[in-house]
Amino acid sequence: MATSTIKEFLVTYLMPEKCYYELFLNFHFHVPCLKFVLNKIAGFWIILDTFLAQLPQLIKILWGGSAEGLSFSAFFLQLYAFSCPVVYAMANNFPLFAWADRLFTLAQTVAIVFLILHYRGDTVRGVLLLFALSGVMLLLRSYAAAAVISVIQASSLAAFIASKVLQATTNYHNGHTGQLSTLSVLLSFAGSLGVAFVSLQETGNSPVSLSHILSACLSCVLLAQILCYKAGAVGTTKKTA
Repeated sequence: MATSTIKEFLVTYLMPEKCYYELFLNFHFHVPCLKFVLNKIAGFWIILDTFLAQLPQLIKILWGGSAEGLSFSAFFLQLYAFSCPVVYAMANNFPLFAWADRLFTLAQTVAIVFLILHYRGDTVRGVLLLFALSGVMLLLRSYAAAAVISVIQASSLAAFIASKVLQATTNYHNGHTGQLSTLSVLLSFAGSLGVAFVSLQETGNSPVSLSHILSACLSCVLLAQILCYKAGAVGTTKKTA
């Protein structure tokens, strides 16, 4: 019964029935089947990253009532990075369903940036920033040349990578990760790894693929910092006790 349930799940969501027999019954590591499964897993990671990566961070800030340890510059760059595909989609008149996921992620990031400023006592600055962002996006959508929009879209990955560098640097200088969400970093790592895998399959060792690999490595650094600083804090507490 359990085997039948597992088979049904795997065949429904991860692989054709032929691959199930090859991998789990014949124990034959069939390369095309392995690639198919890995692409499916990478796709799930990318979807989770796109929809949910920012949500745990937003919830943690709201739950803790603090944005301690979060780099404003890092999250502002993330705001820029998530704005780029939305501006690109609007400028090219793509249907909403094609970029609604990006809009959802952008909304979460907007809330995070606003809360960082709010908890630092800069609520008015946060509101002004949101109005300025909306205005700039609408102006770009309406008046920017196609070449400018393409350059902005291409720069989003670089901005996202730079944001991780800034947050890692902030963590190092602070000696802790503050309100940085472990789950958000983990989802970002999985998503970057998934995109890197798919990109390597499609374009080989291209600059874009290497950029996604770098992004995944930086997420790994952030994750390591969270674990190390938490372990250090636990060790210090035990010694004090």
